[in-house]
This record gives sequence, C-alpha cells and structure tokens, in this order.
Amino acid sequence: MTQFILAIDQGTTSSRAIVFDEKGKVCGLAQEEFEQFFPEDAWVEHEPEQIWETSLAVCQQAVKQAGLQMEQIAAIGITNQRETTVVWERSTGKAIHRAIVWQDRRTAQVCQQMKAKGLEKTIQEKTGLLLDPYFSASKIAWILEHVPDARQRAEKGELCFGTIDSFLIWRLTAGKQHLTDATNASRTSLFNIHTQEWDEELLNIFSIPRSMLPEVKDCSDDFGVSEKSVLGAEIPIAGVAGDQQAALIGQACFDQGMAKSTYGTGCFMIMNTGTDCIQSTQKLLSTVAYRIDGKVTYGLEGSIFIAGAVVQWLRDGLQLIKKASDTEALAKEAGYQKDVFVVPAFTGLGAPYWDPDARGAILGITRDTGIKEIVSAALMSVGLQTVDLLKAMEKDGASFPSRLRIDGGMIANDWIAQSLSDLMQIEVDRPQNVETTALGAAYLAGLQQGIFASLAEIGELWRKEKTFAPAIDAAFADEIYQKWQKQVQRVLSH
Repeated sequence: MTQFILAIDQGTTSSRAIVFDEKGKVCGLAQEEFEQFFPEDAWVEHEPEQIWETSLAVCQQAVKQAGLQMEQIAAIGITNQRETTVVWERSTGKAIHRAIVWQDRRTAQVCQQMKAKGLEKTIQEKTGLLLDPYFSASKIAWILEHVPDARQRAEKGELCFGTIDSFLIWRLTAGKQHLTDATNASRTSLFNIHTQEWDEELLNIFSIPRSMLPEVKDCSDDFGVSEKSVLGAEIPIAGVAGDQQAALIGQACFDQGMAKSTYGTGCFMIMNTGTDCIQSTQKLLSTVAYRIDGKVTYGLEGSIFIAGAVVQWLRDGLQLIKKASDTEALAKEAGYQKDVFVVPAFTGLGAPYWDPDARGAILGITRDTGIKEIVSAALMSVGLQTVDLLKAMEKDGASFPSRLRIDGGMIANDWIAQSLSDLMQIEVDRPQNVETTALGAAYLAGLQQGIFASLAEIGELWRKEKTFAPAIDAAFADEIYQKWQKQVQRVLSH
C-alpha cells in the first residue's frame, strides 16, 4: 500500500502544504499568502494567528486535492522560514507580540553595541553565526524589553519562545510539545553548534531565560502527534528542518562538498562540509546542515538578501515588465552586460559583505541603455552574487564545487539557470522536482517512520531535469565579475 507524507512548508510570504508519496512524487499541493506588516522602516512582522490559520487550511486543502483522508497520512514533516521569532503564552498558546521576521532590522543598534563590547567573537565561535539582527536572539530580547510584563512573565516560566516550526508543533499537538530541531536551533544565536546544547553564556549575553526555550531534537525524530481535534487525525510529526537545510536534503546533497543554491525571495547556498565545522573568515555562516541519529553534519552557508525580489522590483517598482516570465525574452535579447550593472542592495548586502547600510544602484547607464539592458543586468546580479558566495567558500577552505544543484521559483527561467552556469563556470543541475524544500521535510519524516531506510535510499530518488553547462569562456566571465566587484565597492556604506 502506498504511504503518503504531508509536508508543511511555512515560508516568508505564504504557507504551503504538499502531499508526497513514497517516491517523492507530488500528489496534492495548496498555498495561501498572508499579510506582511511594516510598522516602521526596516521592521517586518507577521501575525502568528495568520501563519497558523493558513498552515492549517493548506494542510486540509492539499490532502483533499490528493484525494485522501487525513487518516491516510503516515507522517508530517515541517519546514519553515528560519530565525523568525514568536513568543507565546504557555497557558493559552497566544502570541504576546507579532512574529518578528528574519528580515527585520530593528535590533541593528543593539547588535552594534554588543559588537563594540567585543562579544561577536564569542558568539561566532559558539554558534557559527555573525552578530546580526537577522538571528533570533536579539529579536527575543526586544520582545522581552518592549512588551509590558514580558520579562517578569518569562522569568516565571509563563512564556515560550519558538521559531515557526516550534509554534506549529505546539499548535498541532494542542500545547503538548515545545520542541525544535537542531537546524532551527542553530539559527537562534543561543545554541552551541559544537556541544549541540543551549548555551548558558549566550543566554546571559542576550538576557534570555532558559525556561522559554524548546527542547532540541534530531531532524528525523519524534515530535509528538497532531491532535485529532486540530487536524482531524492523530498523525506523527516526524521530521523538521529550517527551509534551507530542508532544501539541501531535498536535493540529496549528502556527500561532503556537494552544494545547493535556492533562488526564492533571497538566495541561500549551503555546502555540505561533513563533520568539519568550518569557521568562516569570509562572513559566511557555519550551520547545522542536519542531525540524524545524534550525528551532526555541518554546512557552510552564504545568504544573498535579494534574488527573486529583484524581479518583483522590475515588475512592481519600476513597472518595466508585466509578469516575471517576461524577463527571459528581454534578457535573451540584451545578452550579458559588461558595462551596465544592477547591485540590488535594497536591504543591504548579505554574504560575503554583510553591510546592512549598503543601498542599491543601477550603474554604467548611457543613452543606449533601455529596459532590456536593465532587466538583463538585474538577472545577472543573482549569478554574480552567487559567484561571490562560491569564491568566499573557497577562501574559507572549502573546495570549489564542480557542479551546483539549484532550486527555487527563479530557476524555472532558463536564461537565469544558464547565466548561473556561465558566470560560475561550472555545471548547474536543475532537478525534476523543484519542490525541494517541502520534499526535504517529507524525506526527514519518512526516514523517522521507516518509509525510507536511509539517506542513501533517499539519494537514489533524486532526478535531474536538465544540466546547464558554461557557454561563454572563462576570460569573458571573469571580465564581467571583476567589473561587478568594482560596482559593489561603490554601493558599500564604508
């Protein structure tokens, strides 16, 4: 009898649910967007109730679309936007403040003050992360400082903190389970990735009571069962991973040196570094790639803040295109730009620069520059930022990969996929199943429930749709990249 797994993929702009069979085939899919709140400049919030309601709704819709009853689901896997922070009441499950999203920069000044005290080295050595508003710890501290009575209540043990996975597990189990997995824990700035435990020194640095924190489990593990009153059936929650790590698993990058890059709103590249936890000197992040059977596999991660968002900007901000797919024909017509560059530092620059105050620019324009040149330059910025990440990984001692597995909404565009290969000068593989994030969560849940025997068996299920090989010579690619580097220097804030 075929076994089915329900994957909840709770993202930054929408909640999705996908039903997979035991071969990793999509049987049902549903997606609902929810509201983004921007109360002040560089603040980004979500309403936790909307996250919960949309997640619950898409689960029901996806199972129905698959032609199944909830009782036929063998396991649930959860993957989620990472770092986004929720604090809720232990007694009611109600959030005491809107969720503070990973993109939110409100704690930038606090992080600067902590850096001035020389705390970044300790934080980086223990967590593999930079001292930055991006991560959860300073967001939790902000909620404790700014919500009336929050600190006193937290110290009395009345409040829970969680990333979105923890919040969903709490709600699905009707408050019986307060859990997270090692990948999400590794993005909080409170978890020591070497000892695999919440770290007392880090909790003291950020003034966060330990009682708020969830228990940390393996990615494939027993996270409790969904309550019948909530989902309509008691289903084991058996796999959890943050979205980028889930995509690494969905792309079956199980060997050291394998890498995947996901092109969504932003772009996130993770390279599997095996049992080596590489301490980056290039402002990359050392992170837990996955933890299975108590064994940790580490990853080196680079984040690009703006990838798919540059296409939204072309469409909604500049109104140069009507729909995202229009970019392919325009870029094809214009070809590669050696003189016109778009540096999309709309919210600062991510790795390897980590300059939150950098701002975007269109550079090198002349009277001849038109819509198609700007579109081409904007799409190229995604590939050029990816080259930045690969070169940084190489400087950190990781080997430059011979190929890269890509996924995310942007890579349906052949021109983008080809430009990635051309600019990086390596082969790029696009999988048949581009739902790699949800698939990774499903694989983890299936592994725990015995639907899959091993990672090796999961690796056998990966299928390539198309390989893109470099079609321009290395000298031309390098010329473009050197010019890009000069233009980036012009937008940095220091």
